[in-house]
Amino acid sequence: MLFFRRAGALAVASLSFAAAVQAQTPEAFYQQNGLKIVVASGSGGGYDTYSRILARHIGRNMPGNPNVVVQNMPGASGLTATNWAYNTAPKDGSQILATYSALIDANLVGNAQARFEVRKFSWVGSIASSPLICVTWHTSPYRDIRQLIGKEVTAASTGQTGKTHSVPLLINETLGTKFKVISGYPTSETTLALERGEVDAICGIGYSTLQASNPDWLINKKVNVIMQAGLTKFEALKDVPNILDLVTGKDRDIFEYGAILEAMGRPYLAPPGVPADRLAVLRAGFDKTMEDPAFKAELDKLGLNIEAMTGADMQKWIDKLYSSSKELVERVARVYGTGGG
Repeated sequence: MLFFRRAGALAVASLSFAAAVQAQTPEAFYQQNGLKIVVASGSGGGYDTYSRILARHIGRNMPGNPNVVVQNMPGASGLTATNWAYNTAPKDGSQILATYSALIDANLVGNAQARFEVRKFSWVGSIASSPLICVTWHTSPYRDIRQLIGKEVTAASTGQTGKTHSVPLLINETLGTKFKVISGYPTSETTLALERGEVDAICGIGYSTLQASNPDWLINKKVNVIMQAGLTKFEALKDVPNILDLVTGKDRDIFEYGAILEAMGRPYLAPPGVPADRLAVLRAGFDKTMEDPAFKAELDKLGLNIEAMTGADMQKWIDKLYSSSKELVERVARVYGTGGG
């Protein structure tokens, strides 16, 4: 009998503690508990770099000025951490996850390893969009994708599962270009192939990838960016044609599908069920940090771009993505191999 009384007392105490935590103001909660940013990749990569810079600035933009720490949880191309965030992570708003945008359509394409429902996550925001682009060398006469319609040109690709393979073939199918894709280059060799004149173009490379691997190409205008694929025109590429403006109907739908994922290139989420007031604080703190001069200056020093999206806008685009027809999803799977990401 004594055991049951003690067990009952402990249960009541636990419930009382949970209720007390729940009743805390966001300021008191974050001052006491801090904020942890979990990164779904190892240290040193792009997701990790963005997250550590975010951690240095977001605390002062939140009530309670929480202490912010970063923890890496790599594994299975982001699935390990994203499954953890959905099923195991505390749902009190004390932890957020930097995950892979390629997982946002996991439920649509039937990823059996995804033990989460994308639309139930609490979306906080995304730091950077990275549109896919096509480039030619600066000496090339081709400076606009429309100049390639009907012309045979070569494009370097890493292999059949990569976007540098699928995107030019998709543009052939929808716009009438005649890219001949040369596959099998190691990742770093695709850019060398263009520089050496072995190919006419690279098509389907991420703008941020080129920023990281060959920043001088963009700074010193060594390449012509002849096309972009984004929900809207990227600020740095405002004079470059957007494929979404050049194709219509079902062809536009497939490019928009991929563009939605690229637009959320550095997404942050909280587990499902986070209290509404704390999710509002996380979103507001994130949005305020995106405008923070010190945060922007630190990214600028590293040549990293900010094309932020709010958590509310992420949720709207994810809802649109998940309203895609079965026909579109099947076409995405055929073109991209698995999903639009």
